[in-house]
Amino acid sequence: MDPLECVCIRVKTSLLAIETAPKLWERFQTERERVTTPAALTPKPREWPDTGLHAAWIGHSTVLLKVDGVTILTDPVFSEKIGIGIGPITLGMTRIVGPALPQTEIPRPDIVLLSHAHMDHFDLPSLRALESESTNVVTAARTSDLLRARYRTIHELAWGDAVRLGEVGVRAVEVKHWGARLRSDTYRGFNGYLVETPNYRVLFGGDTAMTDAFRPFHDQRGIDLAIMPIGAYNPWIRAHCTPEQAIQMADAAGADRILPVHHQTFQLSSEPYQEPIDRFVAGADRDRVALTEIGGEFHFVK
Repeated sequence: MDPLECVCIRVKTSLLAIETAPKLWERFQTERERVTTPAALTPKPREWPDTGLHAAWIGHSTVLLKVDGVTILTDPVFSEKIGIGIGPITLGMTRIVGPALPQTEIPRPDIVLLSHAHMDHFDLPSLRALESESTNVVTAARTSDLLRARYRTIHELAWGDAVRLGEVGVRAVEVKHWGARLRSDTYRGFNGYLVETPNYRVLFGGDTAMTDAFRPFHDQRGIDLAIMPIGAYNPWIRAHCTPEQAIQMADAAGADRILPVHHQTFQLSSEPYQEPIDRFVAGADRDRVALTEIGGEFHFVK
């Protein structure tokens, strides 16, 4: 590269940093001063029976499932702040709404599903608190190095890979997103998941933009519950779907019910706070909406 060109790039980079710094400081101040409000609803998973399909939205992409007695937790994030930890300080986003249940009141999960390594889905303090010799972890390819080996098993799955944990089968599904936790680790994988038991099928979309990858699941068994992201699409439409696209993908998978997640918890993007769920409810058949509020419960027995 020409030396003069190198100098020009460095100057442009410096100018961009100078221009961006006040905005970053303003965002840091906003997040630092944010007050987290408690969730309006409180689920009672310890009262759920060991038969049927049961779910509670804990917040963001964290959903507690109980499928014929097997407890599954998706992308557990219970921390008040998420981001980069520097000693006792976390530089990042503060929750708008607290988790519907504190982590201490969550039944010990049999399986933890981790879609990808982004900090709003792969929260290390929450995962360390969940460490147990009775808990299995299923995570995306090239992400297990972020975990301590204090679980019963840790399974890395690439797209199309599957693992069987007792009566539960978990298959990694291709999604349209990205997996780097920091800018340099672009090698990390990112998944959705199909969870199957003899009686039920659950699709966990993780984070994704519009994709046809879920269409093959529209078969005779169908999908009993699709957990689909609906927020952070403005301006990140290439990595996150709109509420209408989430419905289209659930339709393509043949889902009977849809549980919308990835909204109302963190300010990740520019769309108004209530817009994702308002658009979702307006676009979906009412009897297909599993729940709309953090802390809500869904129950289905065949």
